[in-house]
Amino acid sequence: MADHFPLRLVDSRMLAPTVRHLVFERVDGQPLAFVPGQFLQIHFAYADGTPTKRSYSVATVGDGRSPVQQIEIAVSYVEGGAATALLGGLEHGGTVEASGPYGRFCLQDGDALPRYLLMATGTGVTPYRAMLPQLAGLLAAGDREVVLLYGARKEAELLYDAEFTAFAQAHPGFTYLSCLSREARTEPRPSDRMGHVQAALPELAPAADRDIAYLCGNPNMVDAAFAALKEFGLPVPQIRREKYISSR
Repeated sequence: MADHFPLRLVDSRMLAPTVRHLVFERVDGQPLAFVPGQFLQIHFAYADGTPTKRSYSVATVGDGRSPVQQIEIAVSYVEGGAATALLGGLEHGGTVEASGPYGRFCLQDGDALPRYLLMATGTGVTPYRAMLPQLAGLLAAGDREVVLLYGARKEAELLYDAEFTAFAQAHPGFTYLSCLSREARTEPRPSDRMGHVQAALPELAPAADRDIAYLCGNPNMVDAAFAALKEFGLPVPQIRREKYISSR
């Protein structure tokens, strides 16, 4: 059964004009054990007292084995949203109730195919940030490739862009493609692609004997990418999905 615990906000910063990165610690001082790819639920109530909750992937970069003291999430602002009112206005030292971790959107020990295709939009990229140490371990063996296809409307909305860029520079087996659907970067890069995430798939030529795909983010992207990957011949068990829906 999942743990329930209060979290205290200890740090925060804006990642994009409408996305806030929040750093929490458990009020009881205990670390959080989680597997990269899992999420927490934040519990609160509407103005009329009706209880509700929202799910947020843990973005903390850990080794995937040791519990972490700091619990990081990324929160998108939704105009008029109850979760936005709670987490967007939470001051340092403020507390929220949480439970978890939950979910199975994680790298599997049995994955033996040579390439991971990690696809995301918006805050759907947060689980991949948490996976970076695991991916570094896989890449160190020299027989795996990882491609991150991350979609946003414009450069300012690419969350953790500098971190993924630095990781790609440090790990030759990791390719980071930023897919921009509205505006090109001020200084375009060879790794940029114009258009939606799924539009970049043909150049990668996904294949059933090569790829395991992870899809996380906007439901429209997830559905479109899922359909495209099936057209390339990937069987359903090799396509793992997590849809992010902006909830009020």
